[in-house]
Amino acid sequence: MFDNLTDRLSGTFRKLTGKAKLTEANIQDALSEVRRALLEADVALSVVKYFVERVSLRAVGQEVSSSLTPGQAFIKIVQAELESIMGTANSELDLKAAPPAVVLMAGLQGAGKTTTAAKLARWLKNDVKKSVMVVSADVYRPAAIQQLQTLALEVDVEFFASDSSQTPAAIATAALAEAKRKFVDVLIVDTAGRLAIDQEMMAEIQQLHKLLNPVETLFVVDAMTGQDAANSAKAFNEALPLTGVVLTKADGDARGGAALSVRHITGKPIKFIGMGEKMDALEPFYPDRIASRILGMGDMLSLIEQAEKKVDKVKAAKLARKIKKGKGFDLEDFKEQLGQMQSMGGVASIMDKMPGLGALPPGAAKMVDDSKFRQMEAIINSMTPRERTNPDALNGSRKRRITTGSGTQIQDLNRLLKQHKQMQKVMKKMKGGNMANMMRGLGGMQGPGGGGGFPGGPGQFPRS
Repeated sequence: MFDNLTDRLSGTFRKLTGKAKLTEANIQDALSEVRRALLEADVALSVVKYFVERVSLRAVGQEVSSSLTPGQAFIKIVQAELESIMGTANSELDLKAAPPAVVLMAGLQGAGKTTTAAKLARWLKNDVKKSVMVVSADVYRPAAIQQLQTLALEVDVEFFASDSSQTPAAIATAALAEAKRKFVDVLIVDTAGRLAIDQEMMAEIQQLHKLLNPVETLFVVDAMTGQDAANSAKAFNEALPLTGVVLTKADGDARGGAALSVRHITGKPIKFIGMGEKMDALEPFYPDRIASRILGMGDMLSLIEQAEKKVDKVKAAKLARKIKKGKGFDLEDFKEQLGQMQSMGGVASIMDKMPGLGALPPGAAKMVDDSKFRQMEAIINSMTPRERTNPDALNGSRKRRITTGSGTQIQDLNRLLKQHKQMQKVMKKMKGGNMANMMRGLGGMQGPGGGGGFPGGPGQFPRS
């Protein structure tokens, strides 16, 4: 996400390096670049104008402190203003109501409303420890009700059965009564979407809103529609008292125009951001962390939180003990590490949150190809337990059997073995817990050419 914008802004900031002072001349040059970058990112024109004016006002003539270069001072101003237009802080769901607290989902067809309802239910159940019921009041789209039922089963929350022969109002009334009877904490109501905003759609959802009196009315919108996302959110907000916005499909949006436009145009906070198709790919929206990602500074807080939730601590501790005792790092361990990275959203997701992305060559982040990691797993899965613990025993015939079984080539297997060897060297440096040695080892893997190193830095990631 934001790859294009990050690349452009990083280049702009580099041009300011070495200047003694932020003057009107060098600031205006930088702001022209920033303006172009934002417009290319499909940020609404009114937002671009406001943003550039604010940055200019704060930056022109500002003396650079002894600890900051002009480039750093400018970045600091840009970061503060990015946070400001996106909302400065995470806006949490307001669930302070007599149970059940009703959350009404609104939006156009195709935005991912039903999937988001299930993702939100999972997040409320796992992260906020609430009991959740979901219901579909979409009686127009074929299989909409069945889709929500399937997803509710997947995320293990209550599903209230409805039927396309019922009216949305009748469904909502019955679901609310059932949620009260079962003492459910939160009732999530999925509503019908249309291909475009129309009076009939607005009248129906206004009726549901009046009937349910929800504590949260969330507008679900596709991030890839750019500034159109902000415009449709504004139209909904004029007809319905929205409390927040959920941006979906943000992982497929390299521009970021919606994230930077929605709050400024609607006045409503972005509460969640969808970063993938999996049910756990919904994150609370933190403007400060997103601003940091846009500027190539990474998002270590989100990365740490992700690791806390998704990394298997028992397996990690077991591997640490094994390494500390000097028992080596075999292909089974290697496969385990690949799996841990995949559980955190893949290398592209991890890399997006790592500091220093702005220092990489333009477009480097886009070269990451997680399918290569899945290919590595397939190769290891085609080996026998003995081959995994002793890869040196792999001869020509064994290699042919493994590549045939995994649908790969001999060079793919050889590349995997080379990367495993390099990881073994790094792990040996960890024997006795010597973290400094390990870091030096990682640094050594990023040498000239970087052809075969384990994906640990620029040029080391599997490419598409």
